[in-house]
Amino acid sequence: MLGGLGAKAGSRAKIDTFTEVVFKKTSAEKGERPDGLIVLRNGSTVWTALVEAKVGSNDLTNSQIEGYLSLARLNGIDAVITLSNQFTPLPTHHPLNISASLVKKVGLFHWSWGYVLTQAQLLREQGVVEDREQRILLSELQRFLLHPSSGVKEFDQMPPAWADVCAQVASGAVLSAKNGLALDVVGGWHQALDRMTGTLSRQIGEHVKVAMSGDEASDPAKRTKSALSCLTTNSCLTTEIIVPGTAARVQVSADIPKRTLTFSMRVKAPGDRKSTKARLSWLLRQLSNSEPADLHIRLGWPGRSQPTQYPLALLRADTEVAAQERPNMAPHTFEVLLVRELGAKFAQRKNFVTDLLQGASQFHAQVGGNIAAWQPKPPKISDERRMPAAASTEAMRDEMEQEALQRSGG
Repeated sequence: MLGGLGAKAGSRAKIDTFTEVVFKKTSAEKGERPDGLIVLRNGSTVWTALVEAKVGSNDLTNSQIEGYLSLARLNGIDAVITLSNQFTPLPTHHPLNISASLVKKVGLFHWSWGYVLTQAQLLREQGVVEDREQRILLSELQRFLLHPSSGVKEFDQMPPAWADVCAQVASGAVLSAKNGLALDVVGGWHQALDRMTGTLSRQIGEHVKVAMSGDEASDPAKRTKSALSCLTTNSCLTTEIIVPGTAARVQVSADIPKRTLTFSMRVKAPGDRKSTKARLSWLLRQLSNSEPADLHIRLGWPGRSQPTQYPLALLRADTEVAAQERPNMAPHTFEVLLVRELGAKFAQRKNFVTDLLQGASQFHAQVGGNIAAWQPKPPKISDERRMPAAASTEAMRDEMEQEALQRSGG
């Protein structure tokens, strides 16, 4: 976890931790007492960080964290780490909007308790922790965080602005990027995605993450701006997630006008099969154990031909139906979609998050965990070219000499 903050923690590194720390040098605010201090020694290098944690409904505040940043700068502390129930996609993204001048010399990082819980489970399941006592401690930490009295609560409902924005879109209103409600919805959407990837990570035992560009990863404001643009332009919220070992990224979309949640994955059709039926059969065999409810297949065609889409149940019953509209073509891509039509539940703050979590799990179980990407077979030596190495070299030399004579006009 410290490595994710850029702090090098090798096998010989030593980590000391302290609670309720008090410093001789203090800022103007008196009584500042961070919850903890981490001291990481790696050879002659020392890296330090203050820790501030919140549980329950207690959120981090600008005044307190800005005070700790000033305190860290006064005492030569390298970073401030915050923990709360607020979600962020990366430790370098912080839920608070802090003045850039305060983080020039002191790093500011954030872990949600959901993230800590996910890391604890993955470390246990992947066998990373070999020491028996440490495994027991890790298990007890996880058990404590899961207990209702711990104050740890994962994101479970969209902000109040969600219902208002859904109502505005339903009435035909045009959303503005300057609308505070739209900004709140984007923040809630990002927290819901972080909860979704964390939950899916724990379910499959691998790190699932939101796909972001380099600019979005380094600057959270750019990620927010991109999501706002999509929301105000198309009345949709979209993203892609990366699930290790799957054939492709999973696209997640919340369409407000249609009141639908869609999960989809696009793969190349097998190039070694010529007909639509043969290519489609390759895909259907991989989905043979999938429940067809809410699953659809979208076929991408060459040139400017528009894609066609059919329910999975229909294609199982008759694969020929897909070839009838394009009898002289074969699809080059397949997109498998799980479309959940939520109706009135879509605008309900808790139900939306619940359906998002359930949809992600359902899509991986029915689709993502079953489809393997098509790979072309390696080339083979044909029978007519199968000859001893010496003969092959001699034949190649004769062929090259003949070509040279032809070029020279001889």
